[in-house]
Amino acid sequence: MPEEIVRLGQELAPGIRLGPSTWSYPGWAGIVYDRHYPLSRLAREGLAAVARHPLFRAVGIDRTHYAPVTAAELGWDQAPPVMGPLTAIIMCAAAGFRFLVKAHEALTLARFPDRPRYGRQRGLANPLFLDAAYAAEVVVAPYVEGLGEKGGGLVLEFAPQDLGEPARFAAELHAFLAGLPHGPLYAVELRNRELLTPDYAAALAAAGAVHCVNAHPRMPDVRTQATLAGIGPGAPATVVRWLLGHGQTYEEAGRRFAPFDRLQAEDPEVRRGIAELAREAAAQGRPALVTVNNVAEGSAPLSIAKLAEEIARR
Repeated sequence: MPEEIVRLGQELAPGIRLGPSTWSYPGWAGIVYDRHYPLSRLAREGLAAVARHPLFRAVGIDRTHYAPVTAAELGWDQAPPVMGPLTAIIMCAAAGFRFLVKAHEALTLARFPDRPRYGRQRGLANPLFLDAAYAAEVVVAPYVEGLGEKGGGLVLEFAPQDLGEPARFAAELHAFLAGLPHGPLYAVELRNRELLTPDYAAALAAAGAVHCVNAHPRMPDVRTQATLAGIGPGAPATVVRWLLGHGQTYEEAGRRFAPFDRLQAEDPEVRRGIAELAREAAAQGRPALVTVNNVAEGSAPLSIAKLAEEIARR
């Protein structure tokens, strides 16, 4: 590992946790992994390399968004199945390492999208939308049991959709969050910018939840989101997901940037904004957890290195 990367990792404040949105990309050979490995092996064992990287103190788990998982399955995500779930996590990740887990999308879709993968449910109202009882049993309990103190937060991602009047949505969101088990950090991620209102910020604060700042073309810049959502002194944490550059779709960026071994569309403005949020969090004594997607700039590990440089520079 280059000495500069090691030094940057040592300079980061302990409460600032940076990491990729997942861990299994063969194109990271020579950047994260010591050599090229097949995807099947990286899916099982790649996390161990990610957890050893000097700059990585967090990682995202996305597959929980598409289907609920048990505590044992969540543990299997962290290492080969010959290990028990908690043992695997402890062996792969240092004490300060955290997992940012996306909650099952059934909680955050008011109506099933008209897409083939939703089958006969396409276009129908979703009976599990903002169902706190379902969330507690099927999402929160496995998260707590499977990850324990290494759970950095549960992300509730609300895809672009009709969620009604902003004030009504804020009230419904507050009722849902208030009904969830205490303990985990709940991070709400929006794609409808009109919902980012004072009522929304108040709903989060009242429930002890936080807005998940997301760098995405549909949303305001990261500093504006943090301000509107009330992320400041007294907030439980700063959670950021650097997702996608302006004027792109995930599919287009994925095709353009594969195999994700170099930066191809650097975004210094977003990088500065995220660095400022991380530094402010550290200065105000709250943790900051930032995950980065490959399609943000072309290679998540290299974006994280540049982000760490920006944080350290100031």
